[in-house]
Amino acid sequence: MPDSNAAAWPWVRARLSGFRPATRPATRRGGTAAVRTAVVTDSAAALPEDYSRGLPRDGILTVTPMPVMVGAEIYGEGEDDILETIAVALAAGTPVKTSRPSPGQFEQAYRAAELRGFEAVVSVHISGELSGTADSARLAAARAGIPVDVVDTRTVSMAQGMAVQAAVEAAAAGADRAAVAAAAASQAERTKVFFYVPSLEQLRRGGRIGAAASLLGTMLAIKPILAVHGGRIVPLEKVRSAGRAVARLEEIVVAQAAPRPGESVCLAVHHFGNPEEAESLAARLEAALPDCPPAQISSLPAVLAAHAGLGVLAVIVGRLEVDERPKNDGLAGHHK
Repeated sequence: MPDSNAAAWPWVRARLSGFRPATRPATRRGGTAAVRTAVVTDSAAALPEDYSRGLPRDGILTVTPMPVMVGAEIYGEGEDDILETIAVALAAGTPVKTSRPSPGQFEQAYRAAELRGFEAVVSVHISGELSGTADSARLAAARAGIPVDVVDTRTVSMAQGMAVQAAVEAAAAGADRAAVAAAAASQAERTKVFFYVPSLEQLRRGGRIGAAASLLGTMLAIKPILAVHGGRIVPLEKVRSAGRAVARLEEIVVAQAAPRPGESVCLAVHHFGNPEEAESLAARLEAALPDCPPAQISSLPAVLAAHAGLGVLAVIVGRLEVDERPKNDGLAGHHK
């Protein structure tokens, strides 16, 4: 089921709506010119399609696709039916692998930003413990014609995506390169990933979880709750049934999203091949967290779906400054 085009992350959209492509550098207080900073990321950030469409058309954000290899064929994020192709391949036992973008891809992105008049780049990427993407970006940064800061978010999916959004917001407001990078790193630190997969086999094949843990889960029919911690995928709890695993995932998220002074919370729910289950989970979270905006619901990007496998349910919990609380502007919506 394709994701809907309902507006995503109204709090970001509202804050960016006043920004327009600049014909000259922004000005800081005191009259000094601010360096125009672009943001580059990779497709593991799981950014909604309509998020990019709502940005100024000056190229402030570039998303570099991560390749997925299905058998002997190589696909890029965004190609038609890539998720369906991966699902069929996994069901048939066809090898599915992923790769980091090449340094040349990032070098092109940095060069394009320079040609558009940007004077610096902040490159925000998937955890270096899960992919060599940040290393590719660093190699490209050394050859770039403008300064590039590479941020390893130590996370993935919309946790990484929220860090990208924070960087874009800071850049659009005229923050310098260091402040843009700091905004991304801070948001990544305040955002957590929890997820459930019916089988650990695909994560084992991709080297994202140990063979011993995978074998134990298979032999004992354990359904683990996993998290991203310290940049790595780690087991959080072991549950005996799929139904109980999903229920426990919900309990963990509700506890994690409990209100704290000076902060608000945004949620995202990812799935692969099970949109109805994701919708149901999101609805229960909405009922349990009435002060939290409805969760955005979306398919995992291809590069993550290839490792998680069919039936995954992931929930991202992002904490925001209280003045970033989403406004009821009629733009709230779900991705299915």
